Amino acid sequence: MFVFGRNTEPEVGMDLGLVDVEWAGDGGLRRSPLSAVHRVKFETAAPVRRFASYRGQRHFPGWYWAATTCSLVGFESWLERDRVMLLDHDRRVAGLSSQPFRVSWPGATRLVSHTPDYFARLEDGSAVVIDVRPRDRVGPQDAEKFSATESMCQALDGWSYVLVHEPDPLVMANVRWLSGYRHPCYRVPGPAGRLLDAFDEPQLLADGAWDAGDPLEVLSTLFHLLWSGELEIDLTAPLGDGAQVVRGEGTDG
Repeated sequence: MFVFGRNTEPEVGMDLGLVDVEWAGDGGLRRSPLSAVHRVKFETAAPVRRFASYRGQRHFPGWYWAATTCSLVGFESWLERDRVMLLDHDRRVAGLSSQPFRVSWPGATRLVSHTPDYFARLEDGSAVVIDVRPRDRVGPQDAEKFSATESMCQALDGWSYVLVHEPDPLVMANVRWLSGYRHPCYRVPGPAGRLLDAFDEPQLLADGAWDAGDPLEVLSTLFHLLWSGELEIDLTAPLGDGAQVVRGEGTDG
């Protein structure tokens, strides 16, 4: 699947017993040793720090409405916005939050801290901590923080960590288009049922749309079904009339 990237090389010899975790809980910030946080529902945590916005800012912060959680998830750049969109599209993701916690640990000369970009809770109950950074902007200090964060995640049962970079441009263009139909209001029951039947066997997008009714009536629902995974398409190919669509695995037959 295209959402998650490669792992970094884990930090060797790090004393994980000295790691503290801080997050936004009821009544303010909460702090706990790393070993005690694996059951915290970080997927529902508010951002541990503010999303800064100021004149002359070179990056673009904002809020993305996630269909997975029916809530706003923050981002601090277009690259992060694209990544949260990909996470929202991934059927394995059941919960999602941004800037979920801050970890800190003693460095050689000072306290070191890092706030990961996203926390995703998967359907099987496992968790993925995600950092987003352009491939050409990972400096030595960044790499050390990412590696240390991976070591922390590996120490927690059911947790993993990934560092992701720029997504495939064509995949991103397709997901960005489908995201315009992510709201449940686009799943109209009548057209949805006919579309699922029409694509019970693979066929071209345009042909299946005509089989399900007037394309002007059914296309928005078709795009929503492609977003939700009830219908599936090869996202590495152009999304158009000639794209092959099939009913998603696990949908009712």
